[in-house]
Amino acid sequence: MEKLLWCFLVTISFSQAFVHEDMSKQAFVFPEESDTSYVSLEAESKKLLDAFTVCLYFYTDLSTIRDFSIFSYTTTKSTNDILLFWTKGEGYNFAVGGSEVFFRVSEIPEAPTHICGSWESATGIVELWINGKPMVRKSLQKGYTVGTNASIILGQEQDSYGGGFDWRQSLVGGIGNVNMWDFVLSREQINTVYFGRTLSPNVLNWQALRYEKHGSVFVKPELWS
Repeated sequence: MEKLLWCFLVTISFSQAFVHEDMSKQAFVFPEESDTSYVSLEAESKKLLDAFTVCLYFYTDLSTIRDFSIFSYTTTKSTNDILLFWTKGEGYNFAVGGSEVFFRVSEIPEAPTHICGSWESATGIVELWINGKPMVRKSLQKGYTVGTNASIILGQEQDSYGGGFDWRQSLVGGIGNVNMWDFVLSREQINTVYFGRTLSPNVLNWQALRYEKHGSVFVKPELWS
């Protein structure tokens, strides 16, 4: 009985640590390299994923300097169950279930960048859209299922569930308009999101976001509207 009560209190305490608010026209700003500054997100849906799309804006000048994490989604099943990552000299690294593909880009313009990544288990097809334009489709992890109860982190790449951060992979800059769906968006839907219209995201919703800031992270007006 005491153990059950303790678990209940821990769950309530954890839940209350998250802020729940409309982040429209706002962004998270990471002003310096760090292995302690990040944002935790809580998903609206806790179910297994056999498809998804995640879209967001980010703004940094690191692309010709070093690697950095864009979106890190870790479960007890895999530390890189979903990962969007920039690797200097290679381009965008898209991982699902620990397997990865690269989308070759030499550098990111020093301007706000909109990115959408999608994947489906049925075919293994991966799509990456940069500023509303598609890159060549690739494939990985056909038949896989993304785990549940995710630790979702902005600003750092997770080498363990909710931790294992390295300042040399931290994001310096801004990130916002983070939305996620449990299905693959069509070309028309990607364009709808890119041009700033809402599309009822059901995993992560920027207009009703549950988040917790850690370290030196600030909420400031976005720079891309």
